[in-house]
Amino acid sequence: MKKLVFLSILLSSFWSFSQKKILQAQSTAEPITIDGNLDEAAWNNAPIATNFVMFEPDNGKPITENKKTEIKVLYNNDAIYIGAMMYDDEPNKILKEISQRDNFGTADIFGVFVNGFNDGQQNFEFFVSAADVQGDCIMTDAVGEDYSWDAVWLSKAKIIDKGWVVEIKLPYAALRFSSENKQTWGINFFREVKRERKKYTWTLIDTKIGTFTQQNGELAGIENIKPPTRLFFLPYASYYLNAADGQKTYGTMKGGMDIKYGINDAFTLDAILIPDFGQTKYDDQILNLSPFEQQFNENRAFFTEGTDLFNKGKMFYSRRIGGSPSIDPDLNDNEEIIENVQNVSLINALKISGRTKNGLGIGVLNAVTEKTFATIKDTISNETRRVVVEPLTNYNVLVLDQRFRKNSSVTFINTNVTRNGNYRDANVTGLAWDLNTKANTYSLFGNAKYSHINSEEDKNGLFTTIGFAETSGKYRYSIGSDFVTKDYDPNDLGINFYTNYYNFYGNANYRILNPTKLFNTLRVNYNMYAEFNKESGKVQDNSFNANINLTTVKNNYFGMGITFYPVEINDYYEPRADNRYVIIPRKFESWASISTNYNKKFAIDLNPSIAILDEPGRMSYAVEVGPRYRFSDKFLLTYYFTFFRKNNNKGYIDNVDGDNNESTPDNIVFANRNVITYSNTLGGKYALNSTMTLNLSVRQYWSYAENKDILQLEQNGTLTPYPEYTDNKNSSFYSWNADLSYSWWFAPGSQVSILYRNNADNFERIIDKQFKDNVKALLNNDALKHVFSISVKYFIDYNAVKNKFRKRA
Repeated sequence: MKKLVFLSILLSSFWSFSQKKILQAQSTAEPITIDGNLDEAAWNNAPIATNFVMFEPDNGKPITENKKTEIKVLYNNDAIYIGAMMYDDEPNKILKEISQRDNFGTADIFGVFVNGFNDGQQNFEFFVSAADVQGDCIMTDAVGEDYSWDAVWLSKAKIIDKGWVVEIKLPYAALRFSSENKQTWGINFFREVKRERKKYTWTLIDTKIGTFTQQNGELAGIENIKPPTRLFFLPYASYYLNAADGQKTYGTMKGGMDIKYGINDAFTLDAILIPDFGQTKYDDQILNLSPFEQQFNENRAFFTEGTDLFNKGKMFYSRRIGGSPSIDPDLNDNEEIIENVQNVSLINALKISGRTKNGLGIGVLNAVTEKTFATIKDTISNETRRVVVEPLTNYNVLVLDQRFRKNSSVTFINTNVTRNGNYRDANVTGLAWDLNTKANTYSLFGNAKYSHINSEEDKNGLFTTIGFAETSGKYRYSIGSDFVTKDYDPNDLGINFYTNYYNFYGNANYRILNPTKLFNTLRVNYNMYAEFNKESGKVQDNSFNANINLTTVKNNYFGMGITFYPVEINDYYEPRADNRYVIIPRKFESWASISTNYNKKFAIDLNPSIAILDEPGRMSYAVEVGPRYRFSDKFLLTYYFTFFRKNNNKGYIDNVDGDNNESTPDNIVFANRNVITYSNTLGGKYALNSTMTLNLSVRQYWSYAENKDILQLEQNGTLTPYPEYTDNKNSSFYSWNADLSYSWWFAPGSQVSILYRNNADNFERIIDKQFKDNVKALLNNDALKHVFSISVKYFIDYNAVKNKFRKRA
C-alpha cells in the first residue's frame, strides 16, 4: 500500500512538472491604477497562477506554504496587468536594498517573462524588487540576459503584513506579438527570496536541459487586441562646463533626439539624430605592454541595447565606430603633430532588428563618422598643414539568423567598412551554426569567416571553428578545433588578436544539479588546449587546467584552479615581426577566489594568484581584495585594491632598425624587467528613493615596468645580452578618474542626470617609485580635467500623445 501511495505521488509530481501550465488572462473595462493595492474589483475574479517550484538551488522542489505566491493577469485595449502576491511569514526580514535600475542589489525580486509569439526563442523579462526598483532585459538562450535593453512600463511594489505585493502595467508597445485575434503567449513568473538565496518559477525550468526560453507556460484568453504603433521619441538637451588647469573654461550646449519606430509587429528601427555620449563612463586604461591593443567595454547605450543579433559569430566590435583614427600621418623632417583627435565623431547611426514568426532574425546596423583631420607643424618655418587621419566612413552590419526547432540556428553575418576616397576598405563575411538535438542534450557548433581588405595590397584571410558538446546532465563535455590563416583581419569593425595557427581543445566537467548537505552548487572542470603555428608547426600554446567552483549552503563562494604548461612554447606575437618568435619557458599557475555572502552587511572578495616559470627568478603574483559594506538599504560603499607584480618578465621594447612596422627587422630588442601595478577603486551609492540615486566612482591606477637587462632576440627564439642598446625604455603610466553623479527618473523613460567628473593620466620614462608623489603630481598637474554636465532626456510615446488629442477633441 505504501508503495502505491509513493508511486501515485511520484506520478502526480511528474505529471505536474511535465505538463505545460496554462493561465487564463481576464479582460477588464475597469481602469487599473498602478499603486500596489490590487483593490480593483477586476482582480477578484481573475484566475490565479500558483504552485511555484524552485529554480535554484534545489531544482524542482515545490515552494513552501509560508512563501506561497499567487499571480493574476488582466488585460484591456492598452496593456496587460500583472498582480502578484508574495506571501512571507517574516515580512520584516524581506531584503529591500534600493539600487539603480537593472541592478537589484540585495533585495527580493519578482519577475514576469513574456514571449508574445510563444515560439521559445526570446523572452521579454520585467522585474520589480521589494524596494520598488525596476529592471528589464531581453533573454535568449544563445546570449543570456541582455539588460542594456530598456522598455517603458509602470510598476509599484509594497511590503505588507502578509509579505509583499507587486502591480505591473505592461503597455503593448513594450511587447512584441502578432496581429491575430486570439493570442496565446509564452509566459513564466519568477520570484527570488534573497535572504535564502532561493529562486522560484511558476513553470518548472529544468536545469538538466540546456535551454531556458523554451520552458515557459502559456497565457491564454487574450482576444481582439491590436499591436499599437510603436513610435517613440527621446529628445535630449545637455550642458557641459569644461575646465583644466592652465586652460580657458568653456561651456557648450547640445541637443538632439533618438527615435524608435516599430516597422511592424516584429521589427524595430532605432536611430540616433545628433548623438551625445558626453556622460559615457570613462575607459579604465592600463599600461599596455602587450603586442595587442587594449579592448574596451562598450558604454554607449545605442550600441549595447538589443544587439544580441549583431554579436552573432563574434565579428562586431562596436568601439571601432567613433574610435581612434585609422591613419597615422606621414611626417617630414622637422615636423610634429600639434593637434589630433582621440576619437572620431559619429554623425548618425541606425539599426533595424527583429525576428519573424518563422524564426528568421534580421539585423541591419549602419553608422557614419565624419572626416577628421590632424594639424602638423613645421618646427623650423612654423608653418602648419592639415592632413586627413580618418575620411568620411560608413560602417555596416547585416545579420540573417534562422532559428528552427526552437533551439538551433544558422546565421549569416557580414560587416563592411567603406572609407571615402582611396583609403582602406574592409569586408568580412561569416556563417555560424548552433545545432542542438530536440531534447537539448547535444550540440554541434562552429563558424567559417572570410575577410577581404582592399588597400594598397589586398589581403584575404579565413577563420574556421568546429565544436561538439554534451549539454545536459551532471557530466558534460566539449571538444573543438580552430583554423586561422595569417591574413585573416576583421579589425576594421571587429577585433581579433591571434592569427596563423590551428588548435585543438577539450573540456570535461561535473556539476551537482541539486544541493547537498554542504553545497548549494558545485562544478569541477578539466580543460586541455594545444595550439600550433600554421606555417612552422611549432607549439604556440599547450596547457592543462583543472578548477573547482562551489557555493556553500551559507551562500559563500569558493573557487580555485591550477594550470600547467608542460613544454616550452613559441610566442609569435611578442616580437612584433613576421616569422619571429620568442621561447617561453614551462610554467605553472594557480589561483583562488573567495566571495562571502552579499546578503550580509559586510562582505569581501579575495582573489590571490601566482605563476612560476621554469627560469630562475621568473615569476608573478597578484592579490585582489574587495571589501564592501551596506550601511542601510540606501547606502552602500565598495572598495577594490589590486596589486600585481611580475619579476624578470621578458618583453619587447624596441626595434633598432628604427621602423617598428618593418616585417623582418634584424635586431629586435627585449628587456628583462620587473612590472608592478597598483589599482584602487572606490564605489559608493546613496539612494534617496527608487527613482533617485547618488553614485560615486573613483579609480586610481599606477603601473610601471623597470628594465634591468637589455636583450636581443635571436633567430632561434632565445634571448642574449645586448649591451650596445642604451635608450631608456622604462615605462610608467598612472591615471585618475572620479565621477560623482545624480540620476532621477522623473517620469517613465525620462531622466535627469547631473555629473561632475575629473580625470588625468600621464606616461613617463622616468620612474618615481614614491606612490604618494605620483598621485599628488597627477592631481596637481595641468593634465587634470574637470567636467560638469547636466543632461535631460524626455520620453514621448506617440500613442499617448495621440490619445490625449483624441480626448480633447
